[in-house]
Amino acid sequence: MRDEYDIEKLNPRKNPYSNRLKKQITINIDSSTIEYFKGQSESSGIPYQTLINLYLTDCASKGRKLKLSWE
Repeated sequence: MRDEYDIEKLNPRKNPYSNRLKKQITINIDSSTIEYFKGQSESSGIPYQTLINLYLTDCASKGRKLKLSWE
C-alpha cells in the first residue's frame, strides 16, 4: 500500500446505482396485506419487503392511478 495517493489521477465514476437508493420510512399497512405478501414471499423466495417495493415501483413506473369509489 502506498503512503500517499494522488487524488487528481483517480478516475472518479458516478455510482450507477445512485438513482435507485432506498430511503427508510415508516408506513402503516394492514396485517392482512402483510400476510398476503409474506405468503407470496414464501412461494417466490423473495423477501416480502422487497416484493412490496417491487409492486409499488411497478405502479409508479407505469403511472397507475387509484380508482376509489365512496358509496
